[in-house]
Parts: sequence; C-alpha cells; structure tokens
Amino acid sequence: MAELNEAVLRDPARLAAVAMARRRWPAAPPPMDAIARLAARLLTASMAAVTLVDDVQEYFAGVHDLPAELTGEGRAPLTYSVCKYVVSRGRPVWSADLLTEKSPDLREHPLVRSFGMRAFAGVPLRDAAGQPLGSLTVFDTVARPWTAEQLTTLTEVAALLRDADRSAGPDAVAGLDTAALLDSMQEAFLAIDPDGIVAGFNRAAHRLLGYTAEQVCGRHLDDCLLPGYDGQPIDFALGRLFEAAPRRPVLRSLTMRHRDGHRLPVQASLSVVRSAAGALACVFLTDLSERDAAQQLADRHGSFLNALLDSLSVGVAACDETGRVVLLNRALREVRGWSDDVKLPVDYPATLHDMLRYPDLRPMPWQQTPLMRAFHGERVVDADVLAVVPGHRTRRFATTAQPIIGADGTLLGAVAVAHEVTAVRRAERFRVCHQEVDQALRTAASPAEAVPEILRAVTTALGWPCAELFLIDELTGELRSAGHYDATDVRDDGFFGHVPVRGQGITGRAWHSGRPFWVPDVTRLERPTPYERERIRICHERGIRTVLAVPVRQGDTLLGVLTCYAGTPEFHEDLLTVLLDGIAAQIGLHLALRRSEQFARQLARAQNDFIDLVGHELRTPLTSIAANASLLADESAAFDADHQHMIEAVGRNTAVVQEIVDTLLDLAGLESGQIPLSVRRTDLAGLVTEAVTATGRPIDTDLPEHLYVTGDPARLRQVVDDLLANAVAYSPPDGRIRVRLHGDGDLVELSIADHGIGIPGAEHEQALDRFYRGSNVRHHGISGSGLGLSLARAIVRRHHGTITLDDNQPTGTVVRVRLPGRTR
Repeated sequence: MAELNEAVLRDPARLAAVAMARRRWPAAPPPMDAIARLAARLLTASMAAVTLVDDVQEYFAGVHDLPAELTGEGRAPLTYSVCKYVVSRGRPVWSADLLTEKSPDLREHPLVRSFGMRAFAGVPLRDAAGQPLGSLTVFDTVARPWTAEQLTTLTEVAALLRDADRSAGPDAVAGLDTAALLDSMQEAFLAIDPDGIVAGFNRAAHRLLGYTAEQVCGRHLDDCLLPGYDGQPIDFALGRLFEAAPRRPVLRSLTMRHRDGHRLPVQASLSVVRSAAGALACVFLTDLSERDAAQQLADRHGSFLNALLDSLSVGVAACDETGRVVLLNRALREVRGWSDDVKLPVDYPATLHDMLRYPDLRPMPWQQTPLMRAFHGERVVDADVLAVVPGHRTRRFATTAQPIIGADGTLLGAVAVAHEVTAVRRAERFRVCHQEVDQALRTAASPAEAVPEILRAVTTALGWPCAELFLIDELTGELRSAGHYDATDVRDDGFFGHVPVRGQGITGRAWHSGRPFWVPDVTRLERPTPYERERIRICHERGIRTVLAVPVRQGDTLLGVLTCYAGTPEFHEDLLTVLLDGIAAQIGLHLALRRSEQFARQLARAQNDFIDLVGHELRTPLTSIAANASLLADESAAFDADHQHMIEAVGRNTAVVQEIVDTLLDLAGLESGQIPLSVRRTDLAGLVTEAVTATGRPIDTDLPEHLYVTGDPARLRQVVDDLLANAVAYSPPDGRIRVRLHGDGDLVELSIADHGIGIPGAEHEQALDRFYRGSNVRHHGISGSGLGLSLARAIVRRHHGTITLDDNQPTGTVVRVRLPGRTR
C-alpha cells in the first residue's frame, strides 16, 4: 500500500484539474469543513480532511479537528500526506494500525511520529472527467479496523463533492443581485456621488467602520465618516478624482472615523464608474490597522531582539538565504574591535584577512566556518574556532551553528552562536600540563634536568612563547636561573639567564614579596628603576607585552620563582595566576621531596656511620670496662659504702651501654642479612603463651592451643618479648593489655593492644625507624633507646612478614604482626 505511482501524481492533466479545483472548491456547496465533519461522525473517527493533492503538496480544502500545526497554513508537504496513496492508487486505501504495517514508510510516517495518528481510511475524489484530485480521509489516534460498510459510507459522502468543480454556463452572471454581490464581498465598499454623498455601503464596510448602511447612505462623508485625505478637504479630492476619471484604480492611504470615534488607517482603491444615475466613485477599503500594528509590533520585536542579542555574552552571527552575513551582535563586533555604529560590510568575509583559524592556527577558509557549513545544511556542535587579531590576544570560541528552515522547507539562512572558551580550554590544557610536569619531575635525574620539559609544558598550556625558572641557591640565598624555554628564534639578546635583583623587575618583585606579580603591559610599569628600564627595553625588542611571575614555595619556605612571558596583552589575571600557582606548587613540592630524600639519605649514612663507629670503636673499650667493673665488684668488700655504690653504678650503666651496642650491632646484622636465622617449624601459640607468663602481669589473651609457623623461635620470642615489654612500660599499672593470635592457613596475625599513652597517628610509620621515639614518650620522660620497634621490624621482615601500628580506642596502641602461616 505504501508504493506510490509517481506517474499518476505528476500527470499534467491531473495537475491542471487539481489547480482548477483549488479555485472552485472554496465557494462550492456544500462547505468542505461540513463534509469533513460529516465523514468523521459517520465513521466515528476523531479527525477528517478533504484534500487536493498535486505532485509537491497536499491542500486542505476542508478539515475536522486536525492539528493546527499541520493544517495552519492550509497545505503541507507530501511527506506528511497519506492521501497521496489514495490518489496514486485511484481506489480506497486504509490502515488499521500504522505501527504494524510492513512498510517502514508507514510505520515511521511523520503523522505517526509527530501527531500520534494510528489509523486512517481514504477514498479518492474525482472531477467530472474522472481525474483523481485528492481524497476524503478520516483519521484516528488509536488502532481500529475499518469495515466494508464504513468504506462504502465514506465513498457515498465523497460523491457529494462530484459537482463541486462544475463550470458555470455563459449566462451565469446575468441574474446576479448587485446588492447581494457587494454584501458578499470581503472588502469594505463605498459608492460616493460627485457631491460627496454616500450612495452605497456594504456589510464589510459596516463590520469595518461600525456604521450601518442606513446610518451612512444619503449623508455627506464629512457628516459621518470624516475621511482624512492628506490634509485636503474631501470635496476637493473627490473633484479631482471625477475630473481625472482614471481607468485603473488609484491607491491612497487615508484614515476614516470609526463609529466609536477612533481613527482607522485604511488603504483605498478609488475608481470612477458610469451608471444610469451618473458617475459614482467606487471605493474599496482595506484595513491597515493590523498591518500598522504588526509593523509596530515587528519594530518592537526587532528592537527587543537586537537589545537581547547585544546583551548576550556569547557571539551571534547570521546570514540570509543568499549566504550574506546580515547580523553580527555586539559580542562579535567587540572581537573585531567595531563599535555599534559601524555598518556591517556587504562583503563581510573579505574583511577577515585570515582572522579565523583552526585550533592548530591554520587559516580557516570562509566556506569552512561553522556559519557557512550550517548554510550548506550541516548542523555544527561545539567546533573550536580561534580569533587571531593583530595586537590583541588570541581568543578561542566553541561555535554551534545550524540552518534556518522555513515552514515550507525552504532555506532562509543560517545562524551561528560562539561561546568564548579561552579560559576553559586553557584550564583543560593545564590539566594536561600538570601531568606532563609530573612526568618530567619523576623521570629526570635532577631538577635541573627536568626544567626545559617543565617550561615547555607550561608555555604550551599558556600559548605563550617564553618562560624561565629561577631557584634560590642554598649556600648564597640568591636567586639564580635554573633553565628556560624559548619558542621564538631570537638568540643572545640577554633576555634569559640574567641575575634577578630582589625587589626589582617582575621576577625580583615576586621574590621580594613572596606573592605572584602580574604585569599586563611591561611598557606601562609604574616608576621603573634603571635596572627595570633595561629589562623593559629587552622585553620590548623581543615583542613581550605581558609577564607573570609566581613564587615557588613549600609551605612558608620560598624555593624560587617561575616567570612566564606573553607576546600580546593578556587578561584573566586571576585564572592564570591560579593555574601557574598550581604548577609552581607542584614544582615546589617536588623540590622539597628531593631535598627531603637527600636529607634522609644523609641521615641514613650518618646512622650507618654511627653503627660502624659503635661496632669498631666502642665495643672493645666497653668490654674492657665491663670486665674491670666486674673485678671491682668482686672485691667491693674491701671498699667503703660510697665506693661500693660507685662500683655498682659503673657496672650497671656499663651493662646498659653494652646492651645498646649489642642491639645496634644485632639490628645492623639483621638488616644487612649477615646474621643468619635458625629456621624451623615453630609453635607460635606456645611461644606467645610463655612470653605472656614471663611478664608476671595479668594479660587478657585469645590464643589457640597450637599455631605453627616456619621461623626462628628465639628471634620470634625476642619480638614478642619486646612488644609485650613496650605495652607494659607505656601502660598504667592497672592498664588492660590484650593479646590475640589467629591464623587462616595463609596468614597468621598477632595483635598486642594496650590502653597506654599511645603513639600519635602521624608518627606510626616513623616509630618503626631506628632511634625514633614518639613525641609524647619524650614529653612523659620515659627512657629508651628507640631501637626496640626497629629491631622487631627487622626480625619480622626477615620472616617475610609485616608489622604495623594502629590507634586503640579510646587510648593506646595496637601492634599487629603478620607472618606467612602454616597451620595444623
């Protein structure tokens, strides 16, 4: 059913018959809307239409409840028509449910998608010669069957229109009633004699002016209608009209007085007709009030639209149906540097001079601009366009454009909307810049090696040509250049590598104040010093206009200054400062980490040197001191009480120092792997039980009967003893200590929790380093060497395990030791 017979639709004889019917049907009885309404009621359908169909459009001669969006202009393109199938096939055509039709043309028909129609039935309408002119069609928004009886009824209703296009005979006008004819006219009509007396006044004139024929006829114009005719007396104007007796109507604009007193603008078509009663001026009046009101409304709308477009922060451009640019709002005029009173050039593209560029700065041909692409039918969404104006900053616009299509499908022009995204795109580039800077800092062997790549990433993100990084020398405290990047071809002009002066120049001022320093135009720097004048000269010769310097710092410590240079005046000071501040902070953090790593390496070397010193230089003297102290203690009976006390003190403290030395050497041996472990199958549960018992203190335990691991029992017992000793030492006498041991086959965990003074959370990792003692421990005056936890970690690591510290609630510490498990 969806197949069309194009030959039928384009048949010249049929198209001529359709054209004739379009002229005759509007005045033919019965009224076409009544026919459509009758068909809808007889078939219980919600909508109906009487249509004429040519090869391009269908025309609505009569409608019943069809959507106004479809029928408002009295016609629609054939893409919206199902009547074309009726005309094409020349017999009834129907569909019970368009959504279930095999043909996609019917399933996806615009009547279905746009207006929700589901079913239709139509029968052809023919002229007297049998040509198919159109159809009588009923529609419904729900699926429904059409019975043979209903289709017969529809055909019978269509038969009522067979005589609608019948031609009138040669004597058809002989008996016309002139008064009835005038009253049937849609235009207001007046007949006036040479004396200005109204002789005729039809119904349309009554509707227009408010007077009845009885109130006007027989009276002079000035007594009732009081025409205003270019300030001339009406008698004088009528006299000239009758004297001239023009063969063709004369058109004049004038005003008439309405019955309610207001003046009504009209257009008058004036002619003189000879009759048996003499000459009469025939005047046809057309109401111009709606036209004038429409013009005023259009003027107001135009002014409103222009004000609205000029108030937008986005740029708007439009072209007409020929492709000529006819609109450029204030935002786009400002890009060009034009004021509002500059007239838009007729050949606007010729004024651009490669101003529009692709994102890679290639010139964009006018025909490839979003506006012209839209003019040629394309819909463009967020296409980036650069605006490069000499002496001004480069601006980036995300541009959306689309064609302007009329209701009849004709191209009226195109419109493009450009939203400036210079700052947004710059921020997006800085996200990439952060990644590139991080990569450069991570992979470089030293900060100096990373500087060129860092500055290349920064200048690329900014779109600026040059940048330089200055760092403070740790020995002298002076600011020195660490490297630069230059995208220009200028060489050896003294621009880079200069020594900043604190408090002078852009870099020196940022160094002195510790805050970012922004200069939008270096040539306008206020009160420059001789040093600054020389730097300004060098910048000017290089074409540098804008300079931004931001401090590189870590916390309150100033590490250097990052200075960037632009060749055009720049804006967005706050945004650029924030973006560069982020890069400077990234550099500062890395420098601080590098220095911290260097300090950590130096500290580790110092500790190793100290352990070597203890092992090689202190152990032997301590052994001698301990031996002699032991001999003195054996002979202490020969000394008085004071000397005995001193001998005991020497022996006791020598033992403490010797224990520390032994622990240090033990720790060094374990960490280096020089001390071997005696590894065997060990019952960790039994080992922990013995250690708990040895403390002589009540401790809550949760221990299995047996839990086996592979390890050195002596070293594991050493770990448990040290951890229990810490828990006891840092807990109050009645403080609760809990020991828990469990395993799942692959992992064994020992946890020792106390409710003592605890360790600050930020120091948990450091507390496992050798010589480190928690800040709260030092404040409480508890003695210790800071080696116990580091020795425990060394032993656990040799067993391929881990040891961690956690906070206990509400106070205290939980130490967790995890070892590879071996359970039975």
